[in-house]
Amino acid sequence: MLGFAKKLFGSSNDRKVKAFQDHAQRINALEPKFAALSDDELRMMTDAFRDRLSNGENLDRILPEAFAVVREASKRVLGQRQYDVQLAGGMILHEGGIAEMRTGEGKTLVAVAPVYLNALEGKGVHVITVNDYLARRDAETMGRVYRFLGLEVGVIVNGLSQGQRQAAYAADVTYGTNNEFGFDYLRDNLVYDRREMVQRPHNFAIVDEVDSILIDEARTPLIISGPTEDRSDLYKVLDALIKDLIKDKDTYELDEKQKQVLLTELGSERLEEALEKGGHFAPDTTGLYDAANISLVHHSNQALRANTLYQRDKDYIIKGGEIILIDEFTGRMMTGRRLSEGLHQAIEAKEDVKIQPENQTLASVTIQNYFRLYQKLSGMTGTAATEAQEFGDIYKMEVLEVPTNRPIQRKDYDDEVYRTHAEKSQAIARQIAECHLAGQPILVGTVSIERSEQLSELLRTYEYKVEVSRKLKPQYEGKAKEAEKIGDAAYDITYETKLRGIPHSVLNARQHEQEAYIVADAGLPGAVTIATNMAGRGTDIQLGGNLEMKMQKWLLEQRNMAVEVTPEMHAAKEAEFKAEIAVNREKALAAGGLFVLGTERHESRRIDNQLRGRTGRQGDPGTSKFFLSCEDDLLRIFAGDRLDAIMRQFGVAEGEAISHPWLNRAVETAQKRVETRNYDIRKNLLKYDDVVNDQRKAVFEQRQEFMDSEDLSELVGEFRNDVIADLVERHMPPKAYAEQWDIVGLDEKVRSTLGLELPLADWAAEEGVSNEEIEERIVTAADARAAERLELVGAQQTRNVEKQFMLQMIDMQWREHLVHLDHLRGVIGLRGYGQRDPLNEYKTEAFNLFETLLYELRHNVTRWLMTVEFRFQDAAPPPMEMPEFQEIHLNPGTGENEMANPSAQLPEGALQGEDRARLPVEALPVGWERTPRNSDCPCGSGRKFKHCHGALV
Repeated sequence: MLGFAKKLFGSSNDRKVKAFQDHAQRINALEPKFAALSDDELRMMTDAFRDRLSNGENLDRILPEAFAVVREASKRVLGQRQYDVQLAGGMILHEGGIAEMRTGEGKTLVAVAPVYLNALEGKGVHVITVNDYLARRDAETMGRVYRFLGLEVGVIVNGLSQGQRQAAYAADVTYGTNNEFGFDYLRDNLVYDRREMVQRPHNFAIVDEVDSILIDEARTPLIISGPTEDRSDLYKVLDALIKDLIKDKDTYELDEKQKQVLLTELGSERLEEALEKGGHFAPDTTGLYDAANISLVHHSNQALRANTLYQRDKDYIIKGGEIILIDEFTGRMMTGRRLSEGLHQAIEAKEDVKIQPENQTLASVTIQNYFRLYQKLSGMTGTAATEAQEFGDIYKMEVLEVPTNRPIQRKDYDDEVYRTHAEKSQAIARQIAECHLAGQPILVGTVSIERSEQLSELLRTYEYKVEVSRKLKPQYEGKAKEAEKIGDAAYDITYETKLRGIPHSVLNARQHEQEAYIVADAGLPGAVTIATNMAGRGTDIQLGGNLEMKMQKWLLEQRNMAVEVTPEMHAAKEAEFKAEIAVNREKALAAGGLFVLGTERHESRRIDNQLRGRTGRQGDPGTSKFFLSCEDDLLRIFAGDRLDAIMRQFGVAEGEAISHPWLNRAVETAQKRVETRNYDIRKNLLKYDDVVNDQRKAVFEQRQEFMDSEDLSELVGEFRNDVIADLVERHMPPKAYAEQWDIVGLDEKVRSTLGLELPLADWAAEEGVSNEEIEERIVTAADARAAERLELVGAQQTRNVEKQFMLQMIDMQWREHLVHLDHLRGVIGLRGYGQRDPLNEYKTEAFNLFETLLYELRHNVTRWLMTVEFRFQDAAPPPMEMPEFQEIHLNPGTGENEMANPSAQLPEGALQGEDRARLPVEALPVGWERTPRNSDCPCGSGRKFKHCHGALV
């Protein structure tokens, strides 16, 4: 019944997309009107739209005209006219949804109309891409349309200076990668002056390859880290305590197989006694497991692991006074690698070598929580339907599938399953050779760089042989049935070698610009291209070749040879390439179009669909097929042994495969199970990060208020009064008798925190005096002292000092808070053994820690401002600098830090490494040596002068 209704009325997706396509007809009706306008008249429409918005109209009212203007501008500037389905996709983006559009449908052009429409408000629109190359390319290409219509375009890539970033963010439209936008957000919340911030409030973002960025990349957070203060004494103290503790085997439980060790109840009690005796607990705490002592628990556990699980000369060696880890699989030294979360420092304390400081998180944010800052978020990709639930739950974005402009002619064949990896590899090589000889272009998708390199090595040495003749061996003559059972072994077979080594290209998603040129040629007849899933994304594989990429490459070559290209030369070369592409396209079409070969099923159906989608663009013919083996990870985990037994039982010979739609469905079921598990993990992690995110937003907002305020004296006064109230309440509890008051303790705290010598004992001895009255007297005395210091130091100097202290203190407290939360996150799961929900426990403990942060902020600011002696020099003090930091975003697939590639971080001409030391001072351009050390280097690297060319002076 449901199927019949769906056929009759269409699916929910069909009905919604049809509504957008109906709107496209209204835009089509406006086309003749805007086609008749001159370039200047078309450009003036931007000002007209802005005037209408300022007069109260909304974006939806002007959408049809704005989209029609963009379509006309695209025709004139790019020579491209948006199809109706592209206009529908643009409307989905404007509504804050996800437009799923097949590869080759022109997603880059789809974004132009909604970007233009939303940029008219003047609040800024961000377009997010997966790499710097695509950001630069799209900003350059599509920027021509925006500039034609009077909008400014910026691009954020690695190596820009602060001024360049501010200019790019101030533009109407800003292109860049998710990492750049995210780290700029974090850096903005580390600066000490509002003028140094680069981002505006987050208005509207369109995310290209939205599934890759908001799901795949979002598995790891963006982190800015820096060195911590020296804590060598703590590591040494805990190491000595643990060494003494583990002499008794009853104090800990060791599981060498799982590489886990835990203190027993006896061990925990003894450790708690020793730490309390040594005075290592945080102030006002009585137990090791109080929230404020979470760092002690964490580092104690790390010391325990270092002394029980890690063995010298097996897990690490000592060389040159340093701990060097050993790879457990290869036995090689891993120079430069360090264990995280204080474990490496615990091993250094164990072996009594110099303890290197560990890195501390200065600021962090998950990709999910960064993009949820935007008032409106939308995205586009070729594969989002399988993750529609996650997009809806986390980002509140609906996925809509947009139909293709032309019908799809791609043939998707059933998977071929082989028993072993070796048999599968030979079958893959044979298929590649057949396509290559037939002149059919083939794209081979792999799941990792390692697999790509293995396949490349196989193709370099592969010999493709074709059977020429076969003759039954004499001993089997007259025994046809027996020969049939034995197979090829019963015949003398003659082969002819057709091919020795298969020429091919390998793409590993490392050098995006160079790989884009290679991908552009992947549609040439007989081309063989091996690529990991992310390699070459954003560049279409067009049968016969990509004219735009060929022209770009030729122009670059002419520029490098200092050849001036005239319009005549340009037109002649373009005509030559067009003719060449037309001939090659016919050859590729005759061979069957692009063949996409998957060497393995990914654990996500979405990644497989991305690979399939590379062929059959714009109605071209194409083929896709996956080759699997029982040794592949997915099959091995879910059904490898059972499938292998079935293949043996049915007598599947070596080199033969089985293929059936049922197998496809079984693999898809396994993929769904993995997807569900991974989504649950991501959702659970996000629940924990949401707790931190609420606190992060509160701290960052408070920090910005501090920066914006010229006078914080009122807030400082509130802090002082709150501190006094805290001290009085702690030492003179309400409803307590006067004999129970701790006047000595209160006097000590008033001296150390407020710098006041007050007759508290005499006040407390007065007849009928209350704690409220004593609190008022202390407040009066503290206000008088603050007024004296204000007069002594000067109002302006005091305001500046208060602001600096506030910012420094909130930063310091927040960093310590992040460390505590990291440690808490590591141990909170143990609460589950006590039948308590770890997430609820985490929320409670995190709230208590945040309360502690606010308490300590008030006390520390008050103590510093009331007790520190100020001495000012005549010269103006240097502005506060951000701490040295490192940006970290681990690639979820490889585990490598995407921000660690120096060549990617610095622009051409910036110095790095030993190059600075080798350059003589005289080689600096005239005047550069006078650049202030803390200013940006004149080379444009974005680094401080003292860390770049200034290192020579």
